[in-house]
Amino acid sequence: QVQLVESGGGLVQAGGSLRLSCAASANIFSINSMGWYRQAPGKQRHLVATIFSGGITNYADSVKGRFTISRDIAKNTMYLQMNNLKPEDTAVYYCNAWKSPNNYWGQGTQVTVSS
Repeated sequence: QVQLVESGGGLVQAGGSLRLSCAASANIFSINSMGWYRQAPGKQRHLVATIFSGGITNYADSVKGRFTISRDIAKNTMYLQMNNLKPEDTAVYYCNAWKSPNNYWGQGTQVTVSS
């Protein structure tokens, strides 16, 4: 069982920055992959960024060059640094962990970007 707790969401103006954190209850080095998803009102949840156990990362095209996913293994915490935020980034952001064979989700944190 892995519990995930997100923090760091909030209200920011377009062009601003936020850093999201996801604290895991397990040793994240033992987790196959972790990622950030987001869900805007009335829309499906979409993958934003992933970091695999070996450290490889990938990003949705819409956030490449603006968002950076990282992790601190000693703190069992994953981060999402979001720069140059746009109104279309407004959504609830969810932390995800895949620790085979189970998939875990955090409760979500709201990010609102005003124009």
